[in-house]
Amino acid sequence: MSRVCELTGKTVMSGNNVSHALNRTRRKFRPNLIRATLLSDILGQSISLKICANALRTVEHNGGLDNFLVKANDISLSLKARRLKKLVKKKLADKAA
Repeated sequence: MSRVCELTGKTVMSGNNVSHALNRTRRKFRPNLIRATLLSDILGQSISLKICANALRTVEHNGGLDNFLVKANDISLSLKARRLKKLVKKKLADKAA
């Protein structure tokens, strides 16, 4: 199970623990991942994704999963999220036509 957000692409970063005496030891900064079930209004179904807490806030800020996916860059999305984006765009095109 990888530690990568499926919507934003946030992943594990590395850095240093720095003590008061300025001793440096390596450490990892892990994203705050949660298993969230989000509702897609256009598809009419709930989707379970492994996302970071920041992405969850961003999804809510953008007005839902569908709006977030339409605006999102394909590079940062996981394969599952790119497939969802394709389905959402297809449904929107069918609805507009």
